[in-house]
Parts: sequence; C-alpha cells; structure tokens
Amino acid sequence: MTDAPGTIQPQTEFGRPAGGPRQKLYDVIFGIHTPAGRTFDVLLITSIVISVVAVMLDSVEEAHDAYGGLFWATEWILTIAFTIEYAARLYCVEQRTRYARSFFGIVDLLALLPSYLALMLPAVHVLVDVRVLRLLRIFRVLRLGKFVAEFGALGRALSASRHKIFVFLFFVIIVVLVMGTLMYVIEGPDNGFTSIPMSVYWAITTMTTVGFGDITPHTDAGRFIASMMMLLGWGTLAVPTGIVSSEFTAERLTYHRHQRECDDCGKIEPERTANFCRACGSPLPPKA
Repeated sequence: MTDAPGTIQPQTEFGRPAGGPRQKLYDVIFGIHTPAGRTFDVLLITSIVISVVAVMLDSVEEAHDAYGGLFWATEWILTIAFTIEYAARLYCVEQRTRYARSFFGIVDLLALLPSYLALMLPAVHVLVDVRVLRLLRIFRVLRLGKFVAEFGALGRALSASRHKIFVFLFFVIIVVLVMGTLMYVIEGPDNGFTSIPMSVYWAITTMTTVGFGDITPHTDAGRFIASMMMLLGWGTLAVPTGIVSSEFTAERLTYHRHQRECDDCGKIEPERTANFCRACGSPLPPKA
C-alpha cells in the first residue's frame, strides 16, 4: 500500500509501517497532518488535563470528601485508556525499542506506573502528576513544533557557557565562605551566628537577595558587611544571565547560518542540499 503522490508523510522517527492496519493506526497516533491525527492528539491532551486536575483536586480534603469516588473512577478510566494508548504506540511502530527509550516513550510509561504502584504503595499516587509532561505534545497539535528547536539551542548555549559559569560559581563560593567566616567572627553565637556553616548560609541568602530574616546582624560592622553583600548580590546575579545570553546569541547566529529547521515538525536538517524534511517529508525553507 502506497500513499498518493504529493501526500505529506507523518513523522517516521520510530519507523512507519509499510501498509495495513498498523500503518493506519500509526497515521492516527503519530500523524499531525490529518484530521484524524490532530483529533487524536486533542483528545489525548484533553484527557491528560482532566487526569492531572482530578489528582490535584483529590488532594484537597474538602473535594476528596465530596467527590472522592468520582475522582477515583475518573483516574482509573483514564489510566486504562492511557495504558491502551501506550500499547497501541508500541504496536504500530517498527522500532519499538527506540520509541520506548525516547523522551516521550519514557514519559508515557512513567505516566502509567504511579497509578499501578499506588495499589501497593498509596503514597506514590501523587506522582501521577508526571502526566503533565505529556502536555508537551501540544506543540505538535498547534503546529508549534519548530519552537522545540529553541530548547536545543538553549541547551547548546548552556553547554558552551559551562566553563565560564563554573568560574563564576567558584568566585561566589569564595565570597560567601570569606564573608560567612568574617560574620561569624564579628557577630558570634550570641547574635545567631552559631557556626561557620550557619554564617555561610546567611551569606548565601543575603547575596542572593532572598533574606529569610531568620539570622540578622546586630552590630554596626555586621550591618555594613550585609549591605555590601546585598549590593554585590545585585551585580552578581546578572553575570550568568549575560554569559548565557551571549552564547545563545552566538548559537543562533551559527544556527541560522548553517542549518535549517522544518516549519512543520521543527526537526533540524543538517544536510544543506536537502529539499524536504527527512522526519515528516514537508518542504524545507529556502537555503540562506
């Protein structure tokens, strides 16, 4: 069985069957270019939202007392539905192991396990909220998959910044150690600075401008040091933002110069001579 000429193929990342009922099921579950595929994803996301909301409301004592039975029934109906859906995904793909090990494959499995483990360990049931991660599929439904590529660019920018950020964090550690020790000497146990680790804790909360207020300086010298650390914290917090922003800008310039992304699925196409996306078959943007 072959598709009509000009038909845009669904993504084939996990292997699309060549024909038969498995191909039809694949096109519904993984396809985003057909009405059936888009309807399936909309229904799936709606079910996930209902499931997460039900679990959240069930944790409220008043709601649990009034509607606990309804929440329980809703949760298990949707859990069984998600189990069937997960099995259907494994059934219709050619590369089952690859799908099971993929990000969404792992999330799909983790979304099921808490409900079943809760039969033996009730406290695990709250972990069912991991299903909210499955809402990332909404990027496919809304045809916003191209924005997922931005996460990859941000990840590469963070990786490129790791040495500079390490040096920055090392500097911060030195500052809080020195200032914490100094405050321990100046203020002492009588003013709440009972140890150097406690004083370092105060230095961290002060430098990050959190300031819980559980430990405060009482001497003039201590207040002066605290003021300097607050001002230093303002400037310090901006450093990693600037480092990552510069690397992210450089990454985006390199990205736009050498690579293209599919407007439909957001996949990166490294081959400059390609005219169609290798993932979904859609036409690629013109070469720069």
